[in-house]
This record gives sequence, C-alpha cells and structure tokens, in this order.
Amino acid sequence: MRLLSLFILALFLGSCSQHQPARRPVSHSSGSFLRESAERNIKLVAGEEARIDSIIKSNPAIKYFASKKGYWYYYEVRNDKDTLRPKRGDVAYFEYDVKDLDGNVIYSEVQLRPQVYLVDKENIMMGLRDGIKLMRKNERVTFLFPSHMAYGYHGDNKRIGHNVPLVCTVTLTDFKPEAKAAVPTAAQPEEPLTTPSE
Repeated sequence: MRLLSLFILALFLGSCSQHQPARRPVSHSSGSFLRESAERNIKLVAGEEARIDSIIKSNPAIKYFASKKGYWYYYEVRNDKDTLRPKRGDVAYFEYDVKDLDGNVIYSEVQLRPQVYLVDKENIMMGLRDGIKLMRKNERVTFLFPSHMAYGYHGDNKRIGHNVPLVCTVTLTDFKPEAKAAVPTAAQPEEPLTTPSE
C-alpha cells in the first residue's frame, strides 16, 4: 500500500513538473506591418512639410507663423484691437475656401457658403477646429494644413483625395457665446465643413 501511494505521488509530481510551451495564437503580428506603416507616415509628413516649407520660402514678404499643432498660417487681415478669441461653446460665424498647395480651388467660398460652427462641439476638419480659436473677429487668415490636419487618409469622399495637404483662407466674421447666439438651422448644412455642397 505504501509503495502504491509513493508511486502515485511520484507520478503526480512528475506530471506537474512537465511544462508545455505556451501556444501562440493562430494569427499573430510580427510588428512589421505597424513598423512599415509608421515609416510610410513619417515619409508622408516629411514630404508634405517640405512642400509647405518651399511655399513659405518662396514668399519671403509674407510672415508665416508655425502652430503648435503642426500647421502654418499668415494673416491677410489682422485685428490688433480685440483680444477675445472663440473658445469652446462659442458660436463662430465664418467664411472660407479650400485650395490645394498649387493654388487650385477645390471649394470656393460661394460653394461652402457662410458657416455657423459650435466651437469644439461639432466635428470639423482638425486644422480648422484649432485654427479658428487663434483668430479674432474680422480677421482673415490663410492656413497651410498638412494632410493629417486636413482630411487625412480618407479625404472628404468628394473632391479631396487621400493624404492631400490643403490651403484654407478663413474670414471670422463674428463669434458669440452659445447662449446669446441665434443659430439658424435651415440654412446650414447637416455636416458643416465635412460635406460641402457641389
């Protein structure tokens, strides 16, 4: 009996000491796809920034500013009298157009019509979302957006293809606190700035 107990105990301990190697999942990534994707994005951004840099250097009379978000801009009309800028929850009234880096008009101000935008509470192009908050009333600013600050890889599913850097000239006509603003709904597009009219 004692011999049988020792045999069973030895068998049990022997089976516990044999470790099976962990099985890998059926599909696993080596990381090469992510690495290659990151490298492509780095090259894309560098190429776009080089094009924008050449535009800036070819216009030495214009004073360009670099934003913290990775785009550039200059003032066509500047308002140094006012200090207030749109902030989250304000209603901004503005007009703008969209061009490519060669100056070809993609959407004109007429096609885009005046915009009413609830600051930081509506989904618009990332660059405009940030740029509008840098402006004062009655200023006209031209922004040079790399594609990642514009419509990115997807484009706008109309005239703007994937990975297209854009030039947007924006006129901020007014802005008001949300509670005091009359926001017309009938004349506004359902998705401002993302689906401009043809």
